[in-house]
Amino acid sequence: MHYLFFFLIPTLIYILNSYIIKNGHFFNFSGELHQKILGTKKTPLSGGIYLVLFISIIFIEKDITTFIFFILIFMLGLFSDLKILSVPSKRLLYQFILILFFVYFLSLNVISTRVIFIDQALENYYISILFSAFSLIILINGTNFIDGLNGLVLTYYLIVTAILYKLDLLAGINFSTNETIYFCYLLFVMIIFNFFNKLYLGDSGAYLLGLLIGYLLIELHKYNPNISPFFIVLLLWYPCFENLFSIIRKFKLGKSPVSPDNKHFHQLLFYFLKRKLKFTNLASNNYSSLIINFYNFSTLVFGSYNIYNTQLLVLIIIINILIYTIIYLKLFKFKYKNINF
Repeated sequence: MHYLFFFLIPTLIYILNSYIIKNGHFFNFSGELHQKILGTKKTPLSGGIYLVLFISIIFIEKDITTFIFFILIFMLGLFSDLKILSVPSKRLLYQFILILFFVYFLSLNVISTRVIFIDQALENYYISILFSAFSLIILINGTNFIDGLNGLVLTYYLIVTAILYKLDLLAGINFSTNETIYFCYLLFVMIIFNFFNKLYLGDSGAYLLGLLIGYLLIELHKYNPNISPFFIVLLLWYPCFENLFSIIRKFKLGKSPVSPDNKHFHQLLFYFLKRKLKFTNLASNNYSSLIINFYNFSTLVFGSYNIYNTQLLVLIIIINILIYTIIYLKLFKFKYKNINF
């Protein structure tokens, strides 16, 4: 293990972030509505830079095709951050095209879910390609949706990666033990900067991180078919359900499913802590993130001891969805007393 890496990562992030802020380059934005809750201070959307540099080290030599697709999804998110590609429907279309080719060229089609009628449909090659592409699009957009609190996305995926490391499930899929440790450390350092409002992931970072984790988990299940696919679903339940729930919620409220808003679970929890408990903006932000991730940590760790038990994993997922929905409705009612959900 190269211990120099552990010194270089925080140093690089500090120097590059300082340079970006000082020179006012194009990464220096205050962000969207969900990123402005701490005030008007500008924070660089630089998280994707560090992720893409790390991915370059891992993939550029041993899997150039995968690396190219990661670069393309990063660029798509970057264009969104720069407001070059500001129309949500166009971003979704480009995502679909890119992810469809990604799944096709890398043979990432899911072939088994242990749900009989879905598996029968997945026997058709083209349906399995579309199913995998759709799943990855749900994941990367869900990752972007929950990127509204300091540390929420980064800590969530640090938990997921740490669980996979503990179970030794990444070693056979182009991710060595040392690379997994380095990746966890990178996420940890980014979390520290993020908690102190020194960097945001931005769309470029959220898209890239979501696609990377999705890619690793699909490859993991292909390499370990005896593991219940619902263990993979459990690991990704929060960002994916946030996306699906948001689509349903927007339809219910008569809004376009691709239009952004500030009614996500984490935003309502932030508002509750701020108004009900009189927390400051920074405290409400960080405590909301910690509460959500503490709950997810508990359920994901419990599920990690039962990775072959499909029935139990399904039960955990259902309980998570019910708890999410019940608490969401209560938080929604607290903030919007005169709006019927």
